[in-house]
Amino acid sequence: MNINIKVYLHLKGINFLQSGSFTVPNSDYKKDPDWTAAITAYEWIQQIKMSFSVSKDFRIDQVIYMGDIDITELVKKVKPIL
Repeated sequence: MNINIKVYLHLKGINFLQSGSFTVPNSDYKKDPDWTAAITAYEWIQQIKMSFSVSKDFRIDQVIYMGDIDITELVKKVKPIL
């Protein structure tokens, strides 16, 4: 199954949007779609974060998947983002 994710981030004094399409396991998605999307978004945000130098002001402003489902708080619960 493919899901579309948009992340609104703040880094080095700049707000920006990243969006992408990701393949997730059907069985995981059927069991808990929001949590599956949150894990996928978290992993992607970590990749984005690593592609920039670490910044103390890094923050997640909003994470949305499938057009309008807000999973921001779930993503923040996956693991603390430093």
